Amino acid sequence: MKNGFLKVAVSTPDLKVADCQYNKEQLVKKTIEMDKKGVKLLAFPELSLTGYTCGDLFLQDTLLRGAREALFAFAQETKQTEIVTVLGMPLEHKGKLYNVAVVVDHGSIRGVVPKTFLPNYGEFYEARQFSPGIGEISWHMFENDEMVPFGSNQVFVDYVREELCFAVEICEDLWMPNPPSTKLVSSNALLVINLSASNELTGKSQYRRELVKGQSARTICAYLYADAGEGESTTDMVYAGHNMIVENGIMLAESKPFADDKDLITEIDLERLQSERRRMGTFFQRPQGEKYPALLQNSCQFGKDEETVLTRMYEKTPFVPANSKHREERCREIMDIQSNGLAKRLRHIGCQHAVIGLSGGLDSTLALLVTVCAFELLRLPREGIVCVTMPCFGTTDRTYDNAVKLAAEFGTTLREIPIKEAVLEHFANIGQDKDKHDITYENSQARERTQILMDIANQVNGLVIGTGDMSELALGWATYNGDHMSMYGVNCSVPKTLVRYLVQFFADTCGNDALKEILYDVLDTPISPELLPPKDGEIAQKTEDIVGPYELHDFFLYYMLRFGFTPKKIFRLAVYAFEGEYDEKTILHWLSTFCHRFFRQQYKRSCLPDGPKVGTVSLSPRGDLRMPSDASDALWRAELDSIRDSLV
Repeated sequence: MKNGFLKVAVSTPDLKVADCQYNKEQLVKKTIEMDKKGVKLLAFPELSLTGYTCGDLFLQDTLLRGAREALFAFAQETKQTEIVTVLGMPLEHKGKLYNVAVVVDHGSIRGVVPKTFLPNYGEFYEARQFSPGIGEISWHMFENDEMVPFGSNQVFVDYVREELCFAVEICEDLWMPNPPSTKLVSSNALLVINLSASNELTGKSQYRRELVKGQSARTICAYLYADAGEGESTTDMVYAGHNMIVENGIMLAESKPFADDKDLITEIDLERLQSERRRMGTFFQRPQGEKYPALLQNSCQFGKDEETVLTRMYEKTPFVPANSKHREERCREIMDIQSNGLAKRLRHIGCQHAVIGLSGGLDSTLALLVTVCAFELLRLPREGIVCVTMPCFGTTDRTYDNAVKLAAEFGTTLREIPIKEAVLEHFANIGQDKDKHDITYENSQARERTQILMDIANQVNGLVIGTGDMSELALGWATYNGDHMSMYGVNCSVPKTLVRYLVQFFADTCGNDALKEILYDVLDTPISPELLPPKDGEIAQKTEDIVGPYELHDFFLYYMLRFGFTPKKIFRLAVYAFEGEYDEKTILHWLSTFCHRFFRQQYKRSCLPDGPKVGTVSLSPRGDLRMPSDASDALWRAELDSIRDSLV
């Protein structure tokens, strides 16, 4: 459970209808198998001790007694495992028969949850045998004199770690307008287990998938869906074992209907779910006067607090769309947000000109693409886009040529203003040695360029378009009142890895061979502010050699701001995601750099220009990141030091 990871599983074992002894053996076998794999929470399908398709056999005392005996045997035979199991069975309670889920933990029965909504339509006739479950908690006495809570209004909580809290609902409960899980998560249940027996029909698997994902997203929980499959009767229906494990609407694991292997094992990130609920202020914000019934907090024991071996996928570039099938849709959506934001600002102030400092690098290229799209939305001539290239000490022929070609290819107005003499005169005025390549040497160039852009904007009654991206803002890799400043920053919430992805997409889909060639060369150009003189005509100052790989920094940025993860957890995820690419010491070095710069550069972010938010992470001081400029990073440094000590 370290770092909030809980290994969970869903299993559809081979069953025999009404053969409780056989079914118990299969469930015991699976439980022991899952325990050896480190699973802490395991879900079986609905009525898994008997089989779902017993029909009127559920009314036979022989079957009901066999199910109870199988339950006691299961509890005894799994007593030594470090696993909490949820299985299904029929159970008579106070003279009525219920379709229930039973929670078994270290040989003890912790609770019984009855199915609330019974289908009684089409091919389903559960109301013929079972009674609908009740929410209020009562007590059920088993033959061994064990008193167990009975009722749907209960959640199961670990003795020690209260964040380890789950609830149970059964099949049809999920298909209702107001599923029981909707109120159960209000009592802090982070996981919901659904024991199901959903027959397979044409198109039903897709509907079922979206239903599970939607409920998981709405309730910000992990949802374990255990479906009946092999062994059920096929008299009138067929069951396919469509199992799913979903976390906050994201499918972590899924077995295809009729697949041979229906076992799913993965890790739920409970800390991630908790973070998401904290951030969403409307999470279970009830209307005034509305009350939910009291829920029983039922205790369980999930075993030792050990480090969970990770098997789930963590993308190295979390800001970049993981599914290439949706690439075009996602890229166009992002650029639509950027361009519509800019178009609205231009329209609002009655402006028909835009001014861009075009360097021939990635960020200014994306800013130009967005501005062109905004002008198309406003039906403004592209000549109104004034591209300014300002070569100085570090400018190479490659970036200069690409800037000139881009401006011409899009039909914009190009102005070339060399700034070398102006900067040298400035050096003379302030007593700066032109051969001293320090921070003053670099920043003087950046501020001279910004001054020119601002003044040209005044000349043409235009807007200076900011080109800096979110990764640079996070690291403070911007000159204060230089490239840090603009009149509208279209890239302000686009991290460097996504900038590259968007430019690549535009290059691949533009349909213009000449433009495509230019964009590909921009993509191949090392990232650099080009403030130091070139070496043999090549870029001498490569940003990633100085501040570190942007793919690592974007990874750190995402998990720190999106979920509030600790340095230890971010480090662990980075080591896992970038295995074989960066060693632990390298990752720790750049993570330390990130944290150090992030805290010390907040003052630059506190006065950012306006710009559109395109994703779930933003550094805007007016919205997503309200952080004091003089906040201490002592706690973060202490945790980084402990990681460093462990690597020695």
